[in-house]
Amino acid sequence: MEGKSYQRFPKVKIREMKDDFLKFELRDTDASMANALRRVMIAEVPTIAIDLVEIEVNSSVLNDEFIAHRLGLIPLTSDRAMSMRFSRDCDACDGDGQCEFCSVEFTLRARCVEDRTLDVTSKDLLTPDHTVVPVDFSDPAGDESTEHRGVIIVKLRRGQELRLRAIARKGIGKDHAKWSPAATVSFMYEPDIRINEELMETLTLEEKKSWVESSPTRVFELDPETHQVYVFDAEAYTYDDEVIKKAEAMGKPGLVDITAKEDSFIFTVETTGAVKASQLVIHAIEILKQKLDAVRLSEDTVEADDQFGELGAHMRGG
Repeated sequence: MEGKSYQRFPKVKIREMKDDFLKFELRDTDASMANALRRVMIAEVPTIAIDLVEIEVNSSVLNDEFIAHRLGLIPLTSDRAMSMRFSRDCDACDGDGQCEFCSVEFTLRARCVEDRTLDVTSKDLLTPDHTVVPVDFSDPAGDESTEHRGVIIVKLRRGQELRLRAIARKGIGKDHAKWSPAATVSFMYEPDIRINEELMETLTLEEKKSWVESSPTRVFELDPETHQVYVFDAEAYTYDDEVIKKAEAMGKPGLVDITAKEDSFIFTVETTGAVKASQLVIHAIEILKQKLDAVRLSEDTVEADDQFGELGAHMRGG
């Protein structure tokens, strides 16, 4: 019936999870919800990034603006970003953005006194707040004798110096990319691949091999013993239609039927390290729920205005 709606209960299944990587299935929903979740993860989950830089001394080869830009792009651990205030909304500092509730202060002091290049990195940024620090990109499984110095900011030679003060604030990727916690967020429709076994048996062994090899990715395999073609990795399919075109060229249309499941999606999430991938998804769901609640409230408000007119607006203080 036109206009009929029904409630859905999306399900999430984790496939692979690391601190900065997450692969999961999202089922029983549609593309609009999947894309909304992707966009919120990229642009609306808050993190902390350097937003103000006061340079005291800079005798390096890079100008002040260049260094300030590089500082802003250094990922900072942002586990407490959700509980921090936006500087524009902070009443403790009247929106100045330089108090403990809405900002974190960093200092950097580096001077090269030797006849070799000194790398000034993110690990040289010092702060009394140990909950917000530059992300450590060192490999815990790597060689312990190797010194990991973090993200390089600038290189100094003998006699050169850099001294500065930086203020980090809460923000979202919609305002500037430096606040985006996501390196990449993508999703694909889960493919539903069905081979016509009867048609497949009419092919010779060479034709089967040729058909399997026509796929740019390893989607199908040929069993060396039974000589049967089977689906090896359905998710490797890139919707290129090469195997379908090959079947038609062989005079076997309908050899394989490939459709996209419209209510099943496979997400791949990689973060900058500012927040864990699992937390990024959880925060995105929370923010998406808040946005949906706001839409529902606005719809109720419009209905109330239609029903009560000026009285409804007056009751809300409008």
